[in-house]
Amino acid sequence: MVKYSIWAEVHAKPGKEAEVEAFLKSAQPLAEQEEGTLTWYVVRLGPASFGIFDTFADEAGRDAHLNGEIAKALFSEQTKALLAKDPSVSKIDVLAAKGPGA
Repeated sequence: MVKYSIWAEVHAKPGKEAEVEAFLKSAQPLAEQEEGTLTWYVVRLGPASFGIFDTFADEAGRDAHLNGEIAKALFSEQTKALLAKDPSVSKIDVLAAKGPGA
């Protein structure tokens, strides 16, 4: 069963929602290139709030993702200019799952 995951929340500044959505969607090809990333989801939580949920086979894959190109882009000055506050990123463990890799 997949155990290792990440949950991140991103909040757009007023008027920047579409730009933040486009930025998050643009990261999909990077996620697809990461061997250790099993699943990668971007979701809308509200009008200006987004979530990112990833799963990994092991801690090494999770750490590689946290130090990879998506994380660098998420915390770049260019992206921070679109955000109401810094992204929150949490390492979380999956306790039960149904789906690919579960």
